[in-house]
Amino acid sequence: MKKLTIFTPTYNRAYCLQNCYESLLRQTSDDFVWLIIDDGSIDNTKELVEQWINKAEIEIRYHWQINQGMHGAHNTAYDLIDTELNVCIDSDDYMPEDAVEKIVSFWNKHGNDKVSGIIGLDSYPNGQIIGSKLPVSTETSTLFELYYKYGVTGDKKLVYRTDLTKMYPYPVFKNEKYVGLAYKYYMLDREYEMLLINEVLCRVEYLPDGSSLNMLNQYRKNPKGWIFYRKELMKLPFASLNFKFRQAIHYVSSSFMAKNICLLRDTPRKLLTVLAIPLGLLLFIYITANTKQIT
Repeated sequence: MKKLTIFTPTYNRAYCLQNCYESLLRQTSDDFVWLIIDDGSIDNTKELVEQWINKAEIEIRYHWQINQGMHGAHNTAYDLIDTELNVCIDSDDYMPEDAVEKIVSFWNKHGNDKVSGIIGLDSYPNGQIIGSKLPVSTETSTLFELYYKYGVTGDKKLVYRTDLTKMYPYPVFKNEKYVGLAYKYYMLDREYEMLLINEVLCRVEYLPDGSSLNMLNQYRKNPKGWIFYRKELMKLPFASLNFKFRQAIHYVSSSFMAKNICLLRDTPRKLLTVLAIPLGLLLFIYITANTKQIT
Protein backbone atom coordinates (compact mmCIF):
# COMPACT_ATOMS: atom_id res chain seq x y z
CA MET A 1 0.00 0.00 0.00
CA LYS A 2 1.16 3.52 -0.75
CA LYS A 3 2.20 5.73 2.18
CA LEU A 4 0.55 9.03 1.20
CA THR A 5 -2.76 10.19 -0.25
CA ILE A 6 -2.77 13.58 -1.93
CA PHE A 7 -6.38 14.67 -2.04
CA THR A 8 -7.76 17.51 -4.10
CA PRO A 9 -11.26 18.91 -3.56
CA THR A 10 -12.44 20.58 -6.76
CA TYR A 11 -15.51 22.37 -8.05
CA ASN A 12 -15.60 23.52 -11.68
CA ARG A 13 -11.81 23.80 -11.72
CA ALA A 14 -10.98 21.75 -14.83
CA TYR A 15 -9.22 24.82 -16.21
CA CYS A 16 -6.51 24.75 -13.53
CA LEU A 17 -6.20 21.07 -12.50
CA GLN A 18 -3.58 20.42 -15.18
CA ASN A 19 -0.82 22.11 -13.17
CA CYS A 20 -1.48 19.87 -10.18
CA TYR A 21 -1.57 16.76 -12.35
CA GLU A 22 1.69 17.60 -14.12
CA SER A 23 3.43 18.31 -10.81
CA LEU A 24 2.46 14.84 -9.60
CA LEU A 25 3.81 13.29 -12.79
CA ARG A 26 7.17 14.91 -11.98
CA GLN A 27 7.41 13.54 -8.43
CA THR A 28 10.68 11.81 -7.59
CA SER A 29 8.71 9.29 -5.50
CA ASP A 30 5.58 7.41 -6.59
CA ASP A 31 4.64 6.45 -3.03
CA PHE A 32 1.29 8.26 -3.27
CA VAL A 33 -2.28 8.11 -4.49
CA TRP A 34 -4.06 11.13 -5.95
CA LEU A 35 -7.65 11.27 -4.72
CA ILE A 36 -9.84 13.82 -6.50
CA ILE A 37 -13.07 14.77 -4.76
CA ASP A 38 -15.29 16.38 -7.38
CA ASP A 39 -17.75 18.44 -5.36
CA GLY A 40 -20.52 18.58 -7.95
CA SER A 41 -18.67 20.06 -10.94
CA ILE A 42 -20.68 20.71 -14.09
CA ASP A 43 -17.68 21.50 -16.29
CA ASN A 44 -15.48 18.87 -17.98
CA THR A 45 -13.63 17.81 -14.82
CA LYS A 46 -14.85 14.20 -15.01
CA GLU A 47 -13.83 13.77 -18.66
CA LEU A 48 -10.42 15.31 -18.00
CA VAL A 49 -9.71 13.07 -15.02
CA GLU A 50 -10.88 9.98 -16.93
CA GLN A 51 -8.27 10.74 -19.57
CA TRP A 52 -5.57 10.85 -16.92
CA ILE A 53 -6.79 7.64 -15.30
CA ASN A 54 -6.69 5.87 -18.67
CA LYS A 55 -3.08 6.96 -19.19
CA ALA A 56 -2.22 5.16 -15.89
CA GLU A 57 0.90 7.26 -15.31
CA ILE A 58 0.08 7.72 -11.62
CA GLU A 59 -2.53 6.13 -9.37
CA ILE A 60 -5.66 8.30 -9.41
CA ARG A 61 -8.96 7.79 -7.61
CA TYR A 62 -11.96 9.93 -8.54
CA HIS A 63 -15.14 10.52 -6.58
CA TRP A 64 -18.06 12.76 -7.61
CA GLN A 65 -20.61 14.03 -5.10
CA ILE A 66 -23.40 16.57 -4.89
CA ASN A 67 -21.94 19.94 -3.96
CA GLN A 68 -21.37 20.25 -0.21
CA GLY A 69 -18.63 22.86 -0.01
CA MET A 70 -14.98 22.50 0.91
CA HIS A 71 -15.58 20.97 4.34
CA GLY A 72 -18.01 18.41 2.88
CA ALA A 73 -15.40 17.44 0.31
CA HIS A 74 -12.87 17.02 3.11
CA ASN A 75 -15.31 14.79 5.01
CA THR A 76 -15.66 12.54 1.97
CA ALA A 77 -11.91 12.42 1.39
CA TYR A 78 -11.20 11.34 4.96
CA ASP A 79 -13.84 8.62 4.65
CA LEU A 80 -12.16 7.24 1.50
CA ILE A 81 -8.47 7.59 2.32
CA ASP A 82 -6.76 4.34 3.35
CA THR A 83 -3.07 5.33 3.39
CA GLU A 84 -1.15 6.15 6.57
CA LEU A 85 -0.74 9.84 5.70
CA ASN A 86 -2.72 12.41 3.76
CA VAL A 87 -2.27 15.96 2.54
CA CYS A 88 -4.68 18.33 0.81
CA ILE A 89 -3.44 20.04 -2.34
CA ASP A 90 -6.09 22.41 -3.64
CA SER A 91 -7.08 22.44 -7.29
CA ASP A 92 -5.19 25.67 -7.99
CA ASP A 93 -2.01 24.50 -6.22
CA TYR A 94 0.76 22.08 -7.12
CA MET A 95 3.72 20.30 -5.51
CA PRO A 96 7.47 20.72 -6.02
CA GLU A 97 8.87 17.62 -7.70
CA ASP A 98 10.53 16.30 -4.53
CA ALA A 99 7.63 17.03 -2.14
CA VAL A 100 6.33 13.46 -1.84
CA GLU A 101 9.85 12.14 -1.33
CA LYS A 102 10.49 14.69 1.42
CA ILE A 103 7.22 13.91 3.20
CA VAL A 104 7.63 10.15 3.12
CA SER A 105 11.33 10.08 4.04
CA PHE A 106 10.85 12.62 6.84
CA TRP A 107 7.93 10.63 8.27
CA ASN A 108 9.79 7.32 8.00
CA LYS A 109 12.65 8.85 9.97
CA HIS A 110 10.76 10.89 12.58
CA GLY A 111 7.11 9.85 12.56
CA ASN A 112 5.54 8.22 15.60
CA ASP A 113 2.19 7.80 17.33
CA LYS A 114 2.81 10.75 19.66
CA VAL A 115 2.47 13.29 16.82
CA SER A 116 -0.43 13.90 14.46
CA GLY A 117 1.61 14.67 11.36
CA ILE A 118 3.93 17.19 9.72
CA ILE A 119 3.80 20.94 9.16
CA GLY A 120 5.72 22.18 6.11
CA LEU A 121 5.92 25.35 4.07
CA ASP A 122 3.82 26.82 1.28
CA SER A 123 5.34 29.11 -1.33
CA TYR A 124 4.17 31.26 -4.19
CA PRO A 125 4.91 29.96 -7.71
CA ASN A 126 8.08 32.09 -7.80
CA GLY A 127 9.43 30.20 -4.77
CA GLN A 128 8.89 32.96 -2.20
CA ILE A 129 7.79 31.51 1.15
CA ILE A 130 4.26 32.50 2.15
CA GLY A 131 4.55 34.27 5.47
CA SER A 132 7.43 33.17 7.67
CA LYS A 133 9.45 30.01 8.04
CA LEU A 134 8.92 27.61 10.92
CA PRO A 135 10.83 28.09 14.20
CA VAL A 136 14.18 26.31 14.46
CA SER A 137 14.07 26.35 18.26
CA THR A 138 11.70 23.38 18.42
CA GLU A 139 11.15 20.19 16.43
CA THR A 140 7.43 19.91 17.25
CA SER A 141 4.51 22.23 17.85
CA THR A 142 0.76 22.30 17.69
CA LEU A 143 -0.68 24.27 14.81
CA PHE A 144 -2.22 26.73 17.27
CA GLU A 145 1.06 27.37 19.09
CA LEU A 146 2.83 27.83 15.80
CA TYR A 147 0.83 30.99 15.13
CA TYR A 148 0.02 32.25 18.62
CA LYS A 149 3.20 31.32 20.53
CA TYR A 150 5.95 31.33 17.92
CA GLY A 151 4.46 34.12 15.80
CA VAL A 152 4.58 32.23 12.52
CA THR A 153 2.61 33.86 9.70
CA GLY A 154 1.13 32.69 6.41
CA ASP A 155 -0.45 29.48 5.18
CA LYS A 156 1.41 26.25 5.90
CA LYS A 157 1.05 22.77 4.44
CA LEU A 158 -0.35 20.15 6.82
CA VAL A 159 0.27 16.43 6.46
CA TYR A 160 -1.81 14.34 8.84
CA ARG A 161 -2.09 10.77 10.04
CA THR A 162 -5.21 9.42 8.38
CA ASP A 163 -6.50 7.58 11.43
CA LEU A 164 -6.69 10.93 13.23
CA THR A 165 -8.26 12.93 10.42
CA LYS A 166 -11.18 10.52 10.43
CA MET A 167 -12.02 11.99 13.83
CA TYR A 168 -14.04 15.19 14.31
CA PRO A 169 -16.01 15.26 11.04
CA TYR A 170 -17.23 18.66 9.93
CA PRO A 171 -20.95 19.29 10.42
CA VAL A 172 -22.94 20.01 7.26
CA PHE A 173 -25.67 22.65 7.60
CA LYS A 174 -28.62 22.83 5.23
CA ASN A 175 -28.18 25.44 2.49
CA GLU A 176 -24.65 26.24 3.67
CA LYS A 177 -21.31 25.29 2.13
CA TYR A 178 -18.61 26.30 4.60
CA VAL A 179 -17.21 25.35 8.01
CA GLY A 180 -13.70 26.46 8.98
CA LEU A 181 -11.29 23.61 8.27
CA ALA A 182 -9.14 24.55 11.26
CA TYR A 183 -11.85 23.13 13.54
CA LYS A 184 -10.49 19.61 13.01
CA TYR A 185 -6.88 20.74 13.31
CA TYR A 186 -7.44 22.54 16.61
CA MET A 187 -9.33 19.55 17.98
CA LEU A 188 -6.27 17.39 17.25
CA ASP A 189 -4.05 20.07 18.81
CA ARG A 190 -5.62 19.22 22.17
CA GLU A 191 -3.90 15.82 22.12
CA TYR A 192 -0.98 15.97 19.68
CA GLU A 193 1.87 18.11 18.45
CA MET A 194 3.15 18.01 14.86
CA LEU A 195 6.63 17.60 13.42
CA LEU A 196 8.10 20.69 11.74
CA ILE A 197 9.96 20.63 8.44
CA ASN A 198 11.27 23.86 6.90
CA GLU A 199 10.79 22.63 3.35
CA VAL A 200 8.35 23.78 0.67
CA LEU A 201 5.74 21.08 0.15
CA CYS A 202 3.24 23.07 -1.92
CA ARG A 203 3.23 25.97 -4.36
CA VAL A 204 0.12 28.09 -3.98
CA GLU A 205 -1.62 30.39 -6.44
CA TYR A 206 -4.54 32.35 -5.01
CA LEU A 207 -7.11 32.53 -7.80
CA PRO A 208 -9.90 35.16 -7.86
CA ASP A 209 -12.59 32.50 -7.30
CA GLY A 210 -10.77 30.91 -4.35
CA SER A 211 -12.42 30.83 -0.93
CA SER A 212 -9.50 32.59 0.78
CA LEU A 213 -10.15 35.68 -1.36
CA ASN A 214 -13.90 35.70 -0.74
CA MET A 215 -14.10 35.49 3.04
CA LEU A 216 -16.68 38.24 3.55
CA ASN A 217 -19.03 36.40 1.23
CA GLN A 218 -18.37 33.20 3.17
CA TYR A 219 -19.41 34.98 6.37
CA ARG A 220 -22.61 36.17 4.69
CA LYS A 221 -23.57 32.87 3.08
CA ASN A 222 -22.69 30.44 5.89
CA PRO A 223 -23.60 31.93 9.28
CA LYS A 224 -24.53 28.61 10.94
CA GLY A 225 -21.21 27.10 9.96
CA TRP A 226 -19.38 30.09 11.36
CA ILE A 227 -21.44 30.03 14.57
CA PHE A 228 -20.40 26.41 15.10
CA TYR A 229 -16.77 27.19 14.33
CA ARG A 230 -16.53 30.22 16.64
CA LYS A 231 -18.21 28.36 19.50
CA GLU A 232 -15.69 25.53 19.24
CA LEU A 233 -12.76 27.96 19.19
CA MET A 234 -14.09 29.72 22.29
CA LYS A 235 -13.90 26.34 24.08
CA LEU A 236 -10.22 25.72 23.35
CA PRO A 237 -8.48 25.20 26.69
CA PHE A 238 -5.12 26.50 25.48
CA ALA A 239 -6.39 29.69 23.78
CA SER A 240 -5.82 33.13 25.29
CA LEU A 241 -8.63 35.37 26.51
CA ASN A 242 -7.87 37.81 23.70
CA PHE A 243 -8.23 35.03 21.11
CA LYS A 244 -11.53 33.89 22.60
CA PHE A 245 -12.84 37.47 22.65
CA ARG A 246 -12.15 37.79 18.92
CA GLN A 247 -14.07 34.58 18.35
CA ALA A 248 -16.94 35.98 20.43
CA ILE A 249 -17.07 39.06 18.20
CA HIS A 250 -17.39 36.86 15.11
CA TYR A 251 -19.89 34.62 16.89
CA VAL A 252 -22.11 37.63 17.61
CA SER A 253 -21.82 38.86 14.02
CA SER A 254 -22.73 35.44 12.58
CA SER A 255 -25.57 35.11 15.06
CA PHE A 256 -27.04 38.38 13.80
CA MET A 257 -26.56 37.07 10.26
CA ALA A 258 -28.44 33.86 11.10
CA LYS A 259 -31.08 35.68 13.16
CA ASN A 260 -30.06 33.52 16.11
CA ILE A 261 -32.00 34.99 19.01
CA CYS A 262 -30.49 32.43 21.38
CA LEU A 263 -26.91 33.65 20.98
CA LEU A 264 -26.46 34.22 24.74
CA ARG A 265 -28.01 30.89 25.66
CA ASP A 266 -25.87 28.98 23.15
CA THR A 267 -22.47 30.59 23.69
CA PRO A 268 -19.87 28.71 25.76
CA ARG A 269 -18.51 32.05 27.07
CA LYS A 270 -21.45 34.22 28.15
CA LEU A 271 -19.57 37.17 29.65
CA LEU A 272 -17.21 37.46 26.69
CA THR A 273 -20.17 37.29 24.35
CA VAL A 274 -22.01 40.07 26.18
CA LEU A 275 -18.90 42.25 25.99
CA ALA A 276 -18.51 41.39 22.29
CA ILE A 277 -22.02 42.46 21.26
CA PRO A 278 -21.18 46.07 20.25
CA LEU A 279 -18.19 45.04 18.13
CA GLY A 280 -20.05 42.03 16.78
CA LEU A 281 -22.88 44.30 15.68
CA LEU A 282 -20.43 46.63 13.92
CA LEU A 283 -18.84 43.65 12.16
CA PHE A 284 -22.28 42.44 11.08
CA ILE A 285 -23.07 45.88 9.63
CA TYR A 286 -19.70 45.97 7.83
CA ILE A 287 -20.16 42.52 6.28
CA THR A 288 -23.73 43.17 5.13
CA ALA A 289 -22.72 46.52 3.67
CA ASN A 290 -19.88 44.99 1.67
CA THR A 291 -21.54 41.82 0.37
CA LYS A 292 -24.56 41.06 -1.76
CA GLN A 293 -27.84 39.93 -0.29
CA ILE A 294 -28.12 36.13 -0.35
CA THR A 295 -31.14 34.89 -2.26
